[in-house]
Amino acid sequence: MKISHQLLMRIERDLALDHVFKKGTDVPVSNCWHLYVDGNAAGSMFYDKQDFIDGMNRIYLVSTKFSGVVILAFALMDTHVHIVAYGNCDDCRRFFNEYLRRTSMSISSRHGIKKKLSGIQAGYQKLDTDTYLKKAICYVIKNPTSAGLKYLPYDYPWSSGAMYFRSKSLWTSPSWSDSSRSSWMIRNMSIQQKRACLKSRNVSLLPDVYMFGDLVFPGEYVAADLVERIFKSCRSFTYFLGNSKKEDMDFLEKDSFRLSMPIQELRQHRNELCMELFGSSGTRELSMPERLKLARSLRMKYSCSTKQICLVCGLVYEEAKDTI
Repeated sequence: MKISHQLLMRIERDLALDHVFKKGTDVPVSNCWHLYVDGNAAGSMFYDKQDFIDGMNRIYLVSTKFSGVVILAFALMDTHVHIVAYGNCDDCRRFFNEYLRRTSMSISSRHGIKKKLSGIQAGYQKLDTDTYLKKAICYVIKNPTSAGLKYLPYDYPWSSGAMYFRSKSLWTSPSWSDSSRSSWMIRNMSIQQKRACLKSRNVSLLPDVYMFGDLVFPGEYVAADLVERIFKSCRSFTYFLGNSKKEDMDFLEKDSFRLSMPIQELRQHRNELCMELFGSSGTRELSMPERLKLARSLRMKYSCSTKQICLVCGLVYEEAKDTI
């Protein structure tokens, strides 16, 4: 992936890439985000192989519209998506919302399901130290394995797992990951071919890129070299890949993984949802199952911390955190 000199200098500063490593210390970083959709929120997002190919190409297509957004890692699952990106908050939000909008359009076009992702709540997890950033990247790469799929993290075909610390002439998996590009070629495509491949009409200014069949080589949009600099060594990458646990990155439980909202504003949203769901202006008369349903609706719609939601819904955090 090509990054302008000016942007690279900003990234190096924000990610403290020239910082001297000291064991046991966290280094602050900025403008790093884990973008995700809850796997329980959408049902299916990618139904078949073509959906996954289109989904990967879509990351490339949408990223070209946001020059300040740099993709560090991603994984597409059948029910959800994870992306670790560098960029300012507004650009990353708009990038991810546009990605979800186009995915919803694709589902409608290919499968006849209208507004599949309409109103779905996207998560934006701020990664503010180099340790959290490394854990987030490994969490995303390991997501297919953690979900029980029969893939090693660097073998899953619909992620960036095969992009890092791989022998450049000996990559063997997944089938598209041969970085020697012996099986890749630059497609000198016509405008019509680009439109068909990338599922977009506004492609006239896009350069020709390395392709494997109809799949854009992920190296065209994943900053693998940057990720290798973040980890600094293959040994460090392997350590985080092997030792990071789900609890380290449980964005459904940790307050710091959700954007906070003023409590009065959240209470107002709670009252509105109470009226919409149960015809009640407050939580006093709600049963426990109703309070849990309200809490889940708040989390899905406003992506607030679990502790905040438990507080406004009258739930005990320790008892409810695993069910919201």
